[in-house]
Amino acid sequence: MSQCSIRFYEELNDFLPLERRKVDFSHEFQRRASIKDLIEALGVPHTEVDLILVNGASVDFSYIVRDGDRISVYPMFEAFDIQTVSRVRPQPLRVIRFVLDVHLGKLARYLRLLGFDTLYRNDYDDAELARLASAEQRILLTRDRDLLKRALVTHGFFVRATDPRRQIEEILDRLDLYRAIRPFLRCPRCNGLLATTSKHQVWERLPPKTRRYIEAYWECGQCSQVYWEGSHMPQLRRFIENLQARAGGGASCAGQIAGAGK
Repeated sequence: MSQCSIRFYEELNDFLPLERRKVDFSHEFQRRASIKDLIEALGVPHTEVDLILVNGASVDFSYIVRDGDRISVYPMFEAFDIQTVSRVRPQPLRVIRFVLDVHLGKLARYLRLLGFDTLYRNDYDDAELARLASAEQRILLTRDRDLLKRALVTHGFFVRATDPRRQIEEILDRLDLYRAIRPFLRCPRCNGLLATTSKHQVWERLPPKTRRYIEAYWECGQCSQVYWEGSHMPQLRRFIENLQARAGGGASCAGQIAGAGK
């Protein structure tokens, strides 16, 4: 029987039982195991890890754990300079795109309203989610930690919050995306891009009162859903502007496609 000493830092402790949080603890293992397998056996998905130190030296996921190793595991975006050591995660994706599991439908709508390319269907199974994340280089967002342990998944995030508005703040905070917000560019129903259209072109699909009082319309190029500025738009704009203010600015809601009518 071999034994190592291991400690997880910051939010990685969310995945551990209380007695193992923020402390060094001993872990026994019987077989030849990679450090990736050992970390995930303890409950922490590999997508949440950015840096691993073994006996003070950085290693990658293929490192084979040895008897007596002292292991420190750090999360993404840990607030210290690690430029001189080797991160275990792949390089950041050039384009931020998401795919979400079945539990995150409301979060998907918020991400689309903020302009992020977001795939979501309530019938995606785990294998399809992992395939889409890999094939299309999307960040997988999920409430299922086992899904993040799949080898195909290189970029993923375990969503801690349960309230959709807290979830969107969590994602924007963790991935530092406040300045990437481009509100009302995508259809919240299907993820298609919105474009301006004339009242004449969509006349037959409008309620009578809407025809009378509203002049500006937008249509989804993918599902043909028509949008206009509804009565709830001021509240939604305030919510988005409060998010943008966290980055000290960003694209203003003013003049953007309204996207939240019916």
